[in-house]
Amino acid sequence: MVKKIFAQCYIWLVLLLMYLPILVLVVFSFTTATNVGEWTGFSFDLFPRLFQDEEIMAALGNTLIIAFVSAVVSVLLGATGAIGAFYASKKWRKAFDSVTQIPIVNAEIVMALSLTVMFVFFGSVVFKTNLFSFWTLLIGHVVLSIPFVYISVKPKLQQMDPSLYEAAIDLGATPRQALYKVIIPEIVPGIVSGFLLAITLSLDDFIISAFTRGSGLLNGEGTIETLSTLVQAKIKKGPIPPEMRALTTIIFLVVLIGAIVISLYRARRVKHVSKLKARKKLYER
Repeated sequence: MVKKIFAQCYIWLVLLLMYLPILVLVVFSFTTATNVGEWTGFSFDLFPRLFQDEEIMAALGNTLIIAFVSAVVSVLLGATGAIGAFYASKKWRKAFDSVTQIPIVNAEIVMALSLTVMFVFFGSVVFKTNLFSFWTLLIGHVVLSIPFVYISVKPKLQQMDPSLYEAAIDLGATPRQALYKVIIPEIVPGIVSGFLLAITLSLDDFIISAFTRGSGLLNGEGTIETLSTLVQAKIKKGPIPPEMRALTTIIFLVVLIGAIVISLYRARRVKHVSKLKARKKLYER
C-alpha cells in the first residue's frame, strides 16, 4: 500500500514539474502584462497582436517550412536506409545499425560544430563562397532526424514476415511493385511515427539551427530566424515578447488536440480489430 502511494505521488510530482511551466504560460497568455507573474486583467489582446507581429510570424513560418521539408527528406532517406539495411547481409546490417546509433547518443553540439566546420571548409576551399543558407540549415535538420526515422521504421520491418517480398516476386511482381505494394504498407506506422518524430525534433532544435543557418526563406536577405533562435535573441535584449505566450498556448492546444485525436483513432482501431477477431472465432466454431 505504501509503495503504491509513493509511486502515485512520484508520478504526480513528475507530471507537475513537466506541465506546470506550460500551464503558467497558458494562464498568463490571457493578460497583456510584459512579465510573467504580473496580472493586468483578463484579455484576449495578445492573440490578435501575435498575428500582427511580422517578426514572430516570419520565425513561425520558417520553423514550419524547415520542419516539414526536413521531415519529408528524412523519411525518404531514413525509410529507404532501413529497408536496404534489413535486406542487406548481417555484416552490413550491423554496420548500418552502429553508424545510425552514433548521432543519437552523440552530443548535439558535436554534430553542430562538425557540420559548421564542413560547410566552412567547402565554402572557403572548394566553392569560394559563403555556403550558409536555407540549404545548410536543411542539411543540419535532416542529419539530426534521419537516425530517429531509421529506428522508427526498423522494428516494423523486423515484425514483418521476410518471406512476403520473395512471395511477391515469385507471383510475378517486379521489385518496385513488391516494394510499394508489400513492404511499404507493412511499415506505414513506422514511417508515420518517424515523420512525426522528425517534425518534433526540427521544431525543438536550437543548436544546429544556430550554427548552420544563413540568409533566406521569409527573412529575405537577413539571417533565417526560427522560433528557438528568435526567443534566444529576445532574451539577450530583455523580456520575451508577451505575444510569444499566446503562441505557446496555441501550440499547446494544437498538440493536445492532435494527441487526443490520435488516441481516439488508435482506440477505435483496436476495438475494430478486436471485433474482427471475435467474429473470426465465431465463424471457426
